[in-house]
Amino acid sequence: MKHLIIYAHPNENSLNHHLLEHVVKILESEHHEIIIRDLYQINFDPVFSLDDIQGQFAGKLADDVLAEQAYITWADHITFIYPIWWTGLPAIMKGYIDRVFSYGFAYRYDQGIQKGLLKGKKAVIINTHGKSREEYEQTGMNKALSLTSDKGIFLYSGFEIIRHFFFDKADKTSAEQVKVWKEEIKNTYNQPVLNDMNESRF
Repeated sequence: MKHLIIYAHPNENSLNHHLLEHVVKILESEHHEIIIRDLYQINFDPVFSLDDIQGQFAGKLADDVLAEQAYITWADHITFIYPIWWTGLPAIMKGYIDRVFSYGFAYRYDQGIQKGLLKGKKAVIINTHGKSREEYEQTGMNKALSLTSDKGIFLYSGFEIIRHFFFDKADKTSAEQVKVWKEEIKNTYNQPVLNDMNESRF
């Protein structure tokens, strides 16, 4: 199976990078094809500019956008790994979505009805955040994050979400807790649906 990992964190010593390495190790052990797009490493431009807007209307996208769309088209499964900062996506990941998930590629409207164009692709989202799970539940932030990212981005574009992880208190976690999280991730990637070849701040 073809696995694309879209990763956003600037610190190679972060928990996010540790989880990235863990995912890669799992996929390599199953002999999957893997491509990693480290948005900081490739210096992805997150600014959705006037040229981008005009280009989308004209059907002429920037070369860097076309390159990322080609990776997404190639992939059967996409993993998104990024921290939750200020109750949302890091700017570079949000900019990636703004620019790459363009009209006519990720979605379109047919007679006024929205249609996700990335159907058939599966997604796992791995997030870390500093607040506790209990605090997020009490404020409703857990539901807000699922609504704005899962429904507003991934499901909207047609993805089938296999699992969305929210790893809490990530800035003060223990090695034992990280081990539990890694086992949860491993169990998710060992599901037949992700293995069938026929199918720091945090």
